[in-house]
Order: sequence, then C-alpha cells, then structure tokens
Amino acid sequence: MEEAMEFAGERIVVTGATKGIGRATALLLAKRGANVVAVGRDRNDLESLAEEIGAETHAVDFTDPAAVRIVAQAIQPIDRLVNNAGTTTLQSFVETTVEAFQDLMAVNVIAAMIFGQETAKSLIARGRKGAIVNVSSISSSLGFADHASYCASKGALDSLTTVMANELGRQGIRVNAVNPTVVLTPMALKAWSDPAKAGPMLQRIPLGRFVQPEEVAEAIAYLLGDGAAMVNGATLPVDGGFLIN
Repeated sequence: MEEAMEFAGERIVVTGATKGIGRATALLLAKRGANVVAVGRDRNDLESLAEEIGAETHAVDFTDPAAVRIVAQAIQPIDRLVNNAGTTTLQSFVETTVEAFQDLMAVNVIAAMIFGQETAKSLIARGRKGAIVNVSSISSSLGFADHASYCASKGALDSLTTVMANELGRQGIRVNAVNPTVVLTPMALKAWSDPAKAGPMLQRIPLGRFVQPEEVAEAIAYLLGDGAAMVNGATLPVDGGFLIN
C-alpha cells in the first residue's frame, strides 16, 4: 500500500491533539488517509483542527476520569489510538504537591489507561486487530530535576505500555510507546527555555538538537502502521542518541 494512503478510511483517535506532537500527528495521519478523531481540552484549537483536516472533535478535561471515560466510550468504534495527552509542572521534589502529582498522573497515565481500555474492548468485541501508541518520554527512566511528577508519570506510562502489550497482543492489538527527548512544543519551551538548563541537554545529544513534533509524529505513524506488525511492547527513543551518551 502506498504510504500516502496507509490509513485510508480508518478512524484513528489522537488525544491531546490540539498542540505540539498531537497536532503534528493528527495532520500526518490525515495526510495518510485517516479519519482523525481529535480529543483535546481547548475548544478553539479543536475547531481550527476540524477546519484544517475535517477532524471529528471532542473536548474533555483530562484530569476528570469520569469525563474521560464518557468520551472514550462515545468515540468508538475506532481502528487505532494515539495516547498523546500530557502535561507537566515544574516543582522540586521537596516542593512537589499532592495536587500536582495527582493531576499529572490523571492526564499522563489514567487518561491513557481509560482510552486504551475502551478501545481494546471495542476492538475485541468486533474481532478486529489494532494498534495503540502511548506518547511517553526519556524522562521515564531519568531523574530530571524539578520533574518529579512528570518523570513518575512517564515511568508509569512505560510500565502500563508493557502490560497492555502483553495482554492485548494476545488479542491482536499491538501496544508501543515513543519516548522523545525535549520536543520543541509549547509545553517543552515552558521547561527548557533557559539556555543554562538546555545547554547540558543538547551537549548529550549526538545529533546536536532537540526534536521537532513532526519527527515524533513520523515515529508514531510507523508504530501504528502495518509495517510494524511484529513490533509490540517497545519503548522507542526519539532522542537523537541522548540515551547512548
């Protein structure tokens, strides 16, 4: 099948679709023929995405598991899922609040679990195979200062990915994660705009730069697609070689 139409006619959900990696992924999947179902928090950004690619849109507060469950059920049936919704907050470990920790776990982990559950149930009930990609981070295995909640949530998401891959793979549903380094999104700029902080990170990246959202989107599309038919349970670094240095 031509790559340009790899996902022709398929309903593919992208959560956190309004900005950064999510928006880049939605645009790429639409270009490759998918009927994109975009889930996000900002109604204005969702409307602009609908105008740009004709996406079906759903607004939700990702910190509210009950609301997330309602949307995750309402969007079915779908064929493939990208769990991209994510947030961060900058607090030192001793100043990390329970509220911030719970909010990040709700958005970065619990929402992914719920969307994954409802998608898997629907696929299994229909006797369909599928693919899920969770957008994680190299922070899942590293201890970045001021990122206690974020690192913990991404570590949890990687562990969740392996369990999902083990259980759902037996039902023909592949589950993988992408783990980028700093991606030049509004969220990343909030955390890495200080040159004194960004400099040491860049020095550890052999390719010498941070990642563009479109580059992560390409990795996501690969893992979603049939070309990755035997890739299951992987956590794929998109980091320019950061983890090897």
